[in-house]
Amino acid sequence: MIERNQYLDWLIKYQKNDLIKVISGVRRSGKSTIFSLFKEYLLSQGILESNIISINFEDLRYYELRDFMKLYSYLVDQVNPQEQFYIFLDEIQLVSRYEEVVNSLNLLPNTDIYITGSNAYFMSGELATLLTGRYIELKILPLSYKEYASLYPNLTLERIYDQYKLTSFPYLADKHDPNIINTYIRSAYNDIAMKDIIERYKITEQNLLERVLRFMVSAVGSEISLNKITNTLKTHGVSISNNTLERYVDAFVNGLILYQVPRYDIKGRKLLQRFEKYYVVDLGFRNLLLPDRVEDEGHILENIVYFELLRRYCAVYIGKHDSYEVDFICLDDRQNPTYFQVALETLSEDTLKRELRSLQTIKDHHPKFLLTLDSINREGNYDGVIKRYVLDWLLE
Repeated sequence: MIERNQYLDWLIKYQKNDLIKVISGVRRSGKSTIFSLFKEYLLSQGILESNIISINFEDLRYYELRDFMKLYSYLVDQVNPQEQFYIFLDEIQLVSRYEEVVNSLNLLPNTDIYITGSNAYFMSGELATLLTGRYIELKILPLSYKEYASLYPNLTLERIYDQYKLTSFPYLADKHDPNIINTYIRSAYNDIAMKDIIERYKITEQNLLERVLRFMVSAVGSEISLNKITNTLKTHGVSISNNTLERYVDAFVNGLILYQVPRYDIKGRKLLQRFEKYYVVDLGFRNLLLPDRVEDEGHILENIVYFELLRRYCAVYIGKHDSYEVDFICLDDRQNPTYFQVALETLSEDTLKRELRSLQTIKDHHPKFLLTLDSINREGNYDGVIKRYVLDWLLE
């Protein structure tokens, strides 16, 4: 099993506090595995197995417990008020009025509660209302490059990267048969599209939904507006209203297939309302939806860097400084910025100057990085802009 220490350390940190722990993330990203790792940790700390209650509501053995009163009675009957209990509830959105169960259990002084659920429920804003501020959230992503690389200590970083950019789903980390990979990714896509999006949003035009997603995945790393999408689809004979399109885009974001990244005006220190960028949570979806597309290696690298930045910083934006674009501006927990430019290669002097220029126009003293896949001159310092070999940086 791949060690996912960042997430495990978070669960250990917040163990036995008074808040409900919510584990969210795209389907197949490893939420249940994180639960398993944490339960192993609890057992290693002397917690009795009888004091760990674990239910996955997709398991038909627990079908009757999808009724909220039956679930509550079942759990209360097992909890001894004289001992500490850890309760893990997986895919809890299948339980009717689950929030009443969770909120009631959380009132007991000896329960530590951990829940996961489908994306559309957990990322649409409803959770904050249902659990009334009594929770903290751990957002899980598919494998990082570093986690993936831990399986292949004898391969070069470049070979690992070639494998990693095909998919970062944990189950596929040691699978190399294209048929297995494609079947699994298609299954994951169908789960999200059918269970989390089409059912949740009551979408009837499934073909149109996929046409929109296919366009957005093809434009990963490019600035997009609703009007641009509408006009592009019209040129291909597809008519869609802006209201419907906005609803579909919201569905992709709430389903965690796509992540929306707003623009940040560095000079004015404010968010801008137009021309966001979108990144796909796993590049396997891009390969699935665009099987005949010529690889855009620059945007693929940018997609990978974006999700690594999400793991490291509190907030990630695309940056604008006067007339220049900065790929990413990242804020830490004190709102201090760090700037990143991502380039596939900067071997020519003109390309290097162009990629450095947007960072060098920013005159503050906060860190600035240029990340590349350059095979030579991998590292450097250009008037305060630090050039890094991106595969080394991904391992940090």
